[in-house]
Amino acid sequence: MRLVWVLDTCDAERLAVFWGAALGYERDEADPPYTFLRDPGGLRPDLILQDVPEPKTGKNRMHLDNVVEDLHGEVSRLIGLGAVQRCAPVAEVNGGRLVVMADPEGNEFCVVREATFPEPVPATAKADG
Repeated sequence: MRLVWVLDTCDAERLAVFWGAALGYERDEADPPYTFLRDPGGLRPDLILQDVPEPKTGKNRMHLDNVVEDLHGEVSRLIGLGAVQRCAPVAEVNGGRLVVMADPEGNEFCVVREATFPEPVPATAKADG
């Protein structure tokens, strides 16, 4: 099984530019209504942008967390790419810090200081331990 994220959009071109730069992803083939973004290292899930006719109308039920070491530097970089900071103060969650943001179409995501989420343990390490 392979995980792929799909994000509805009214302007896949605009969000492809934003999310490609935000995640360091490369644009792959497009097959309307889909535009594909891929991690050049092949380690992270693909992001598929799906053109839909209706605009976003409420809070996301699921969102991406971008886990980083330099919270404030990454927030500034993303604002420069067109993101909007949704919460003024930095939130404290599970001993870590995060900032709620939105992409150019209003899709929420978080920027999280790395200490909040532990690295996953490979399945082989669990079986050996």
